[in-house]
Amino acid sequence: MLKILKEKADSVDIDFIILWVDGTDPDWVEEYHKFSSGSGPKNTVFYRDWDNLHYIFRAFEKFTPWVRQIHFVTWGHLPKWLNVDHPKLNIVRHEDILDGECLPVFNSNAIEPNIHRIQGLSEHFVLFNDDLFITAALSPERFFQNGLPTDACIMNTLSSSSGVGHFVLNNLEILNRHFDKKTAMKKNLSKWFHIAYGKELLRSLFLLPWPRFTGFVDHHQPQPFLKSTFKEVWEKEKEILKQTSASRFRNCNDINQYLFRYWQFIKGSFVPISLKDTQYVTLDMDELRSGKVTRLITANKYSMICLNDGESIRTEEEFEEAKTIIKEAFETILPEKSSFEV
Repeated sequence: MLKILKEKADSVDIDFIILWVDGTDPDWVEEYHKFSSGSGPKNTVFYRDWDNLHYIFRAFEKFTPWVRQIHFVTWGHLPKWLNVDHPKLNIVRHEDILDGECLPVFNSNAIEPNIHRIQGLSEHFVLFNDDLFITAALSPERFFQNGLPTDACIMNTLSSSSGVGHFVLNNLEILNRHFDKKTAMKKNLSKWFHIAYGKELLRSLFLLPWPRFTGFVDHHQPQPFLKSTFKEVWEKEKEILKQTSASRFRNCNDINQYLFRYWQFIKGSFVPISLKDTQYVTLDMDELRSGKVTRLITANKYSMICLNDGESIRTEEEFEEAKTIIKEAFETILPEKSSFEV
């Protein structure tokens, strides 16, 4: 009886948020070019559609049936196959969470700081991008334990070669302005140096003498958050968040979603876990043709995989071949249509 009561006391409603854009939509493309005027990316390869979004929803239904609500954030377009009347699905358009003067935006950095404004969003939610896939059954405890997000707080040095170096540097500048590193670590020392991190602990140990936060290891994975964290950061840094929200295309002054993750670290609002069940892959034709990507998807070694479009696949012929390889791999583990598909 006590065990049952404890399980009920520990259970929380968990929502998923997924950000999506269809870079092939002619209306979107027209608006993109209208507002870019040379300031945005030179092409829309970054936004191209891999035609595998339905596997993300199939995985939600098969591997995480406990999710309360899925909030689908879109510029306005929707996949033709999507069952918009599904009781677990909430369609969120950019105008639902961003002020009108900020629109349109073609920058995930502008959208992510505002996701806590989604109507009806649970306090506990997991943020997905459309290149993040669940490939095996997961329990709610993989994302939240004792009401707190699960994560691995591992210190790192900032590398500008990551592609998001400017954003992370801006995040760190904010953190170092608000928090003292030694004080923050003393409050939750066991979370900063937890055995679950394994050999990654060495990173934090080597960086311990530095008086300021120098960075964290960022695993590109479905990220659990507390809505209250977003509200707190907005209270403390309203101007910089408003500035990023109005950033139509990415620029060096932006912050990104990692700011809220780091804030949870420093406040101790997380439960330490190992992240060895996740895998990050930058797609290229050699790895696709060798079968490596297929094996990662189908071998059941990892529970979550990021298939990042590194833009090395340039030609239309290669892109079509790559899409076919990935779709055939997912068909082996997720062959049945979900109730999210019409």
